[in-house]
Amino acid sequence: MQFHLLKSKIHRATVTGGNVNYEGSLTIARDLMDKAGLLPYERILCSNMANGNRFETYAIPGEPGSGQIVLNGAAAHLGKKGDRLTIMNFTCLNKSKARKWAPRVIVLGKGNRIVNQRGL
Repeated sequence: MQFHLLKSKIHRATVTGGNVNYEGSLTIARDLMDKAGLLPYERILCSNMANGNRFETYAIPGEPGSGQIVLNGAAAHLGKKGDRLTIMNFTCLNKSKARKWAPRVIVLGKGNRIVNQRGL
């Protein structure tokens, strides 16, 4: 039996821009992706704390240290600059690994700088 558990979470990420003409995805500053354990093109689930929208897409790396969180393609219609997102992804684990599992979580503050982290 496999269990679906939270692998990574970026909490309170502030949207820095949007590009409706891009093919899709969410641009995330590469250093934030690395700290959260997200790979380029990895599937993510996002929830917008400002309007309640939830959407699934994939992560693409942005400029390291830039704090970029950019809604691309159709996702650009689900939020706006300044909105706060929770960005999550999940993994499948067997029962023995699931019992000991702890996700990587980073909490962001002003300028999308890390203010708290756990599970790293």
